[in-house]
Amino acid sequence: MLELASVSHTYPNGTHALDDVSLSIPKGMFGLLGPNGAGKSTLMRTIATLQAPTHGAIRFGDIDVLAEPDRLRRTLGYLPQDFGVYPRVSAYQMLDHMAVLKGVNNGAERKAMVEHLLNQTNLWAVRSKAIAGFSGGMRQRFGIAQALIGDPHLIIVDEPTAGLDPEERNRFLNLLAGIGENVVVILSTHIVDDVADLCPRMAVLAGGKVRLEGAPLELIASTKGRVWQRTVPHTQLAEMQAQYEVISHRFFAGDIVVHVLSETQPEGFAPVSGGLEDVYFATLAETRRATAPAAQAA
Repeated sequence: MLELASVSHTYPNGTHALDDVSLSIPKGMFGLLGPNGAGKSTLMRTIATLQAPTHGAIRFGDIDVLAEPDRLRRTLGYLPQDFGVYPRVSAYQMLDHMAVLKGVNNGAERKAMVEHLLNQTNLWAVRSKAIAGFSGGMRQRFGIAQALIGDPHLIIVDEPTAGLDPEERNRFLNLLAGIGENVVVILSTHIVDDVADLCPRMAVLAGGKVRLEGAPLELIASTKGRVWQRTVPHTQLAEMQAQYEVISHRFFAGDIVVHVLSETQPEGFAPVSGGLEDVYFATLAETRRATAPAAQAA
């Protein structure tokens, strides 16, 4: 179990990136969903001991993460948004080098580990290829391979499917799902479908705060009777936005499908069965509404 208690972080320029974040994250896949700038990467770097929070406490099992960062690093696998490698080195050589850096000093043990990881991430056929020649999906799978060195019990992946084509995204998500059965895996993303497809529990982070937490199916059920849909000509979008709390809209066959948040059914609208995307957009809309008076006062 990963426990975060009142974790806050303020950068030297005064930016409040995290504000009193408290979460309990059990084994399995946990989705951290939020827009760009929500504080997700700051939180991931903080958990990964790359920076210390301004306030708060973090524990992973019996490890006090802030007091014993080296203990946490020994059981941590981390795939950041951008990770550097030696581009002209082969995948096999790079994994072998990283395993040495992580303390796997026995040659036979290291060889078995590297070969297993290359097979697990479907990179065995390109093990001798320079990483510079990898596609985006292959690089991400290599990133997971290096994160799995040493059999970690806590794995953090930050925006792992951004920029991947649908086939590579599906392959990558299936790989994550297989890994996440017996360890804690935190999937930080702004892509709603990634969380909906994989995570039995999730939280929404916006403006540095946890705005929503729970099981996706329960959260979807909570929006029943509050989200409504109407198809209008695209020329009426501004009118809809002025009259209702529009949480999302999309073009369809030349018109616009509008989703609004309302406690009662607006005239001309139909109820929406709902999905995680509606939960997410409704949460962001409620967050904007809650913070608007403070912003106007400032």
